[in-house]
Amino acid sequence: MARRAAKQRQSRSRLRRWLGLVVVALVALALIPVALTLLYLLPFVHPISTLMAKNLVTLEGYEREWVPLEEIAPVLVHSVIMSEDGQFCSHRGIDWGALNEVIDGALAGEETRGASTIPMQTVKNLFLWQGRSFVRKALEAPMALAFDAAVSKKRTMEIYLNIVEWGPGIYGAEAAAQHHFGVSAAKLSRRQAALLAVTLPNPIARTPGRPTPGLNRLASVIEKRAQQAGSHIRCVK
Repeated sequence: MARRAAKQRQSRSRLRRWLGLVVVALVALALIPVALTLLYLLPFVHPISTLMAKNLVTLEGYEREWVPLEEIAPVLVHSVIMSEDGQFCSHRGIDWGALNEVIDGALAGEETRGASTIPMQTVKNLFLWQGRSFVRKALEAPMALAFDAAVSKKRTMEIYLNIVEWGPGIYGAEAAAQHHFGVSAAKLSRRQAALLAVTLPNPIARTPGRPTPGLNRLASVIEKRAQQAGSHIRCVK
C-alpha cells in the first residue's frame, strides 16, 4: 500500500510539473504579440507578416519595399478605409455595430460575411494564421483591442499598408503599385487606388492591373466613397 501511494504521489507530481510547463509555454506564447506590438511602436521597425515569414521559410521569397505613410498616396489610404473599415477612425479595434449585424444575420440564417476591422486584419497578418477559423477569430478580437489601444491609427495604417498581400508574393502598397501599375505608391491615381482597395478581400483571385467588369464596378463605388469620406478619414490626415 505504501509503495502504491508513493507511486501515486510521484505521478501527481509529474502531472503538476507538466501542467506547469504547459501554462508557462502558453503564457510565453501570449506575451510574444505583446512584446512585438511594443517593438512595432518604433517608427524605424518594419514588421513582416506571418505570410511573408512563410515565404522566407519556404524559400519562395517576396516583393516588399517599406514606405512611410507620408509616401503613400492619400487616395489609397482613403480608399482602403472606405472599402475595408469605414469606421476605422471611430472604433477602438472592433466595429461592434458591424459585428452585431453579422451575428444577427447568421442567427437568421443569412450567408455569413466578414466584420473584420483594419486592426483585426493587421494583428491577423502580424501574429496569426490565414483562413477562416473560430479559434483564430477568438484570438484576433482581444489582440485587435490591445493593438488599437497601444498603437496610433496612423501607425496601424502604415503597418497594414506595408504588410497586406496584393497578389502572390506581393506585399505592401509600394510593391503593389509598382507590380500592377508601374508607378510608386505616392503616384497612384484615384482609380488605381480604388482598384487596389477592392482587391484586398481576395488578392489571389483579383488582379487590379487587369480588372474584370465586376472589379471595375466595385472600384467605381469606392472611388466615389473615398472622395466623400469626410470625417471617416480624419485620424489619418
